[in-house]
Amino acid sequence: MEQYPVKIISIHQVTHDVLRFVVEKPFNYSFLPGQATDISINITGWEEDRKPFTFTSLPSDEFLEFTIKTYPERERFTAKLLELTTDDELILHDVYGAISYQGDGVFIAGGAGFTPFVSILRDLKRQKSLGRNQLILANKTKSDIIYASEFEELLGPHFVNILSEENSSGFYHGVITSEFLKSVVFNFGHYFYLCGPPPMMEALVLQLKSLGVTDNQIIQEEFN
Repeated sequence: MEQYPVKIISIHQVTHDVLRFVVEKPFNYSFLPGQATDISINITGWEEDRKPFTFTSLPSDEFLEFTIKTYPERERFTAKLLELTTDDELILHDVYGAISYQGDGVFIAGGAGFTPFVSILRDLKRQKSLGRNQLILANKTKSDIIYASEFEELLGPHFVNILSEENSSGFYHGVITSEFLKSVVFNFGHYFYLCGPPPMMEALVLQLKSLGVTDNQIIQEEFN
């Protein structure tokens, strides 16, 4: 299995708990929008500790970008990421991923599960092919919404947010249910691209099937 040490070019705080890493792109290193790689930290004692992260850059970019939610209180890996600075190194591994764009659809994500959709939607914008795609994000509060202004620009009213712990004007409140889906999804004949924690994914699949969505329409990726 190949390993690719890359230098960190920049680190930016996107939200209170999300970092945007821009790193070097190894020669001939390629991926498809929606795919991911395992990352480790090129510091003694950390080289074998690997976590999966999705590319949020475009395949054509001269750099690689990762948008990473941190959990310093309960996850030592992302706590260590918070200590890194420009010129530190990460180690990339082979590319993989189950989500790829098949056609117009509804992208549904919980929290950081939105990351496979970033590169896909950016690539569709590049191709001027955003079509009638929808994005539904489920978060706890407004402050947890990542790249909100970019998604609003890309999708306009087809960008939908639901908040479980904050009741705020302009946002749906609660959790995703079949009734909620019926109220916001305008075409159940589209593909449904899902990414989120396993319990959320299991519930979503059951809800979609109850609304007539078939297995062939559901494309999913789980994260823990």
